[in-house]
Amino acid sequence: MKEIVKANVPWFVIGRGSNLLVSDEGMDGVVIKLGENMAHMERNGEKLLVGAGYSLIKLATTISKQGLSGLEFAGGIPGTVGGAVFMNAGAHGSDISKILTRAHILLPNGKFTWYTNEEMDFSYRTSKLQKDGGVCVEAEFQLKAGDKEKITAEMQKNKDYRRESQPWKSPTCGSVFRNPLPQHAGRLIEEAGLKGFSVGDAQISEMHANFIVNKGEATAQDVLDLIDHIKKTIFNKFGVKMETEVEW
Repeated sequence: MKEIVKANVPWFVIGRGSNLLVSDEGMDGVVIKLGENMAHMERNGEKLLVGAGYSLIKLATTISKQGLSGLEFAGGIPGTVGGAVFMNAGAHGSDISKILTRAHILLPNGKFTWYTNEEMDFSYRTSKLQKDGGVCVEAEFQLKAGDKEKITAEMQKNKDYRRESQPWKSPTCGSVFRNPLPQHAGRLIEEAGLKGFSVGDAQISEMHANFIVNKGEATAQDVLDLIDHIKKTIFNKFGVKMETEVEW
């Protein structure tokens, strides 16, 4: 990282790419992938120290089987721990900010530091890392011991809900828009009559309107043009400004 900063080369970090749209032209710079080499997990009682490359679904499943509560909401959320911290990933009334105690951060200048939960400046699907830059390389979570069967059942219920309501079998760039609370993005898109609308081979999912699926040969530009069409339509019909959750 120090060499990248020294050379003043643009850089971008990815985990599993589950909420990412890559330009048709690619990227001019260095792409850093946080993978299996950063997928460690250490448990100390009810506290976990987890590497940024660890699968969030795997973590939720593993911990629920050990009788630790707090990650049930993450059942079925794709991606890595690092990406989840970056986006303050959440569902079912909870999110990463509810359990994170501190995060080990690689700053844009190449130096490392620890941020507390308060310093991460979490809000809905947002963290300090999006605003100021920085990469989460480790996360410390505070969980609670509980009934293993109840925790596992809750986690599995959340996982099943996502599988039944989202187009996980189709290629997508993940959930496209943040919910413009108290509204829900998918509901607004559906009410606007856009379900199934296509630009090229990029189509608004018939199953869940906040997902764009690739019907075969969709380009990144097709997806971006469709996102722009959704934004304009929702604003014209409901006066609501839609903000994207997907990164590109």
